[in-house]
Amino acid sequence: METMAMTKQELQIEEVKNQQDLITFVRFPWEIYKGDRYWVPPLIKDQLLKFSPTHPFRSHSEMILFLAYRGGKIAGRIAGIIDRNYIEFHQEKVGFFGFFESIPDAEVAGTLLSRVTDWLKGHGMEKMAGPINPSTNDECGLLIEGFDSFPCLMMPYNPRTYPSLLEGFGLRKKMDLYALFLEESSFHLDRLNRITERLRKREPRLHVRPIHLRRFDEELKIVKEIYNQAWSKNWGFVPMTDEEINLAAKELKPLVVSDLILFAYWEKEPVGFSVSLPDYNEVLKHLNGKIGLLGALKFLYYSKKIHKIRVMLLGIKHAFQKKGIEGLLYIETFRNGTTKGYHCAECSWILEENVLMQHGIEAMGGKRYKTYRIYETPI
Repeated sequence: METMAMTKQELQIEEVKNQQDLITFVRFPWEIYKGDRYWVPPLIKDQLLKFSPTHPFRSHSEMILFLAYRGGKIAGRIAGIIDRNYIEFHQEKVGFFGFFESIPDAEVAGTLLSRVTDWLKGHGMEKMAGPINPSTNDECGLLIEGFDSFPCLMMPYNPRTYPSLLEGFGLRKKMDLYALFLEESSFHLDRLNRITERLRKREPRLHVRPIHLRRFDEELKIVKEIYNQAWSKNWGFVPMTDEEINLAAKELKPLVVSDLILFAYWEKEPVGFSVSLPDYNEVLKHLNGKIGLLGALKFLYYSKKIHKIRVMLLGIKHAFQKKGIEGLLYIETFRNGTTKGYHCAECSWILEENVLMQHGIEAMGGKRYKTYRIYETPI
């Protein structure tokens, strides 16, 4: 009789070297999540773009991709990432691991993480953090609570086994990120309307307007002006380059509903903005990673059935924070959203240390329903 040790096939780790390897890397999640009702397949073309050498993120970063094979069959994947802009901004030699997927096998996960650790250490890094895919301006964090519902647009999802795989390697919590859920039935609109009216009377210089899509390029300049300043003191923040903001805007523009992107003004000065999008994961889960002609028809059909939005960005210039502007943007967003038939919203992600924003959303009727974790270890 063969022993388990004799039957266990040798593990091999290979670097992604060519386009076929990259396609294997991108397609692997379809194996991991087969039969998982809550996984939403990403668009393959969007995933491939993340790894393109022409992507603006690559102008200030280095990235290496590994695949794990056992018995000739893929068993895991991981990326090692060095973001020089992050290192410069935080003055900390920390590298990232990202795009982690693995069968439920500690050897596979540990070996992949070891390869990235060695690569980062060889490039002078002193810590490893993740999962970051591939920067803190993208999807990041590992889902540790809230496995019983679909992820929202541009938010991660993973099996329940992953936290133990990472912690078994020695990774420990660095920061938790929260997603809070609001629904129309529990939204305290009357009370919030009264608060809003008091704010408007107290601060007549303050007003909010929706984005003008016909002047999109001009509106984008306002976003650039506010974004890097408003978020600069947040944990994990890294400034986005103009090229990165331009690409993100180009990708998101077709998804925009004008009344869900708002600008706050103090007299004539733009002082804040919020970006909310319909939860297009309700569409993506029907496309299986491909758009095509049939996918385009499905997109049009299922887009009309979306009833949830994701409040994904909300920022105020430092000098104008704690004046109630954040609350006003939230209230106007949900008022506009319910008018258009969106009955619930996810506010994500919010740092665990940002208690003020959490309390503000909870005061509107929101509840925390998902938690994501960033891990870290010295190397």
